[in-house]
Amino acid sequence: MKRIIKSSVRVLVVSLILAIVSCNDNQEPEPLENNSKAPAEVTNVIVQNLQGKAKLTYTLPSDEDLLYIVARYTLENGKPMEVKSSYYSNSMLLEGFAGQSATEVKIYAVNKSETESKPVTVTVTPTKAPIYDVFDSLEVQPDFGGIRITADNITKEEIGILVMQKDIKGDWVPLPTSIYTSVDHIGQSLRGMEPVKQDFAVVVRDRWLNYTDTLFTNIEPFFEVMMPKSGFVTVHLNNDTKTINNAYPVTNLWDGQFLEYWGSYFTDRTVDVGNHLVTFDIGKTTKLSRMRMWNFSEPIGGQRMYYYLGAVKKFRIWGSNTLNDGTLNSNWTLMGEYEIKKPSGLPYGQENNDDLLAARDGADYEIALEKPAVRYLRIECLENWVGGKFMAVSEVQVYGNPNF
Repeated sequence: MKRIIKSSVRVLVVSLILAIVSCNDNQEPEPLENNSKAPAEVTNVIVQNLQGKAKLTYTLPSDEDLLYIVARYTLENGKPMEVKSSYYSNSMLLEGFAGQSATEVKIYAVNKSETESKPVTVTVTPTKAPIYDVFDSLEVQPDFGGIRITADNITKEEIGILVMQKDIKGDWVPLPTSIYTSVDHIGQSLRGMEPVKQDFAVVVRDRWLNYTDTLFTNIEPFFEVMMPKSGFVTVHLNNDTKTINNAYPVTNLWDGQFLEYWGSYFTDRTVDVGNHLVTFDIGKTTKLSRMRMWNFSEPIGGQRMYYYLGAVKKFRIWGSNTLNDGTLNSNWTLMGEYEIKKPSGLPYGQENNDDLLAARDGADYEIALEKPAVRYLRIECLENWVGGKFMAVSEVQVYGNPNF
């Protein structure tokens, strides 16, 4: 009987709670207090005009039930904006301006009853938004299989560089490979284009949908082809590192097995005589554009770990047209030095879906246009993800123009 009584009481309590919750479900959020008296206004407003922004500093009213300050304004493109700042702060940042024009801003103090003060009106005149500096530094040049976009984004704003071409109707439409970034120096190639003269239009946009002028250009991309792997040959130089065993030879680098253990290349982790090296012949002297590489994925706990153990983290690519004993002297040209970065930034041993997708697709490591045409390539592992020198690579593809 005692247990039944407890259960009955428990059911009654739960029922009451559900009844209360259901009664409140249809009610709109209410103010914290019921005070219809408007608070005093902010005073001593100081405007600091910035690039596409304006900082307001002010003295708060002394009302005890003050909750926040709100500023309302309309951007040059017609978008209404509202910025709130709590009563713990005496300043706020207004963003989204194209700049170089005067905008009226109304500032209100709001109490806990959501009652607003009379507005205080100020005028802000931000300088031109950062996208215009990005546009001024913008360069579009021919690249292998496409075009290369470079620009400076000193303030690291979130921007889009929209690259457009005409569709069959003659309308300019953005390419799906347009650039969206917040890095300070932009250098990105858009590929998959035929080596014929083409018209391009490029515009810079920010997240408030402000747009710069449009850069129009006509460019002929350089011819690019993936070098046929049938022409690749293993080369053994004196300081090339031995493989972990004969089951994982150098030829695994181009066997078409991108994600499989048995199709990967491993150097012997017991070799501790400096950076591990591997050399191969791509079959023909070629003006290289890039090497695409897939790191080995270590199967750990039922999942693939791409930024783990012997997977390459920092490496160099060397090139030459003649072979020596392996000494990295003037016979070899440094084609590039690279670092693989985990998109998530998670600590070692932790990876998320962004990491998985990036590693599974492989990554391009570009070779500068000024580098000479070469036939023999070497990969030098400077550091793997566990901090050692041995390397584990699943596949490489080499691109360029053998008919330079």
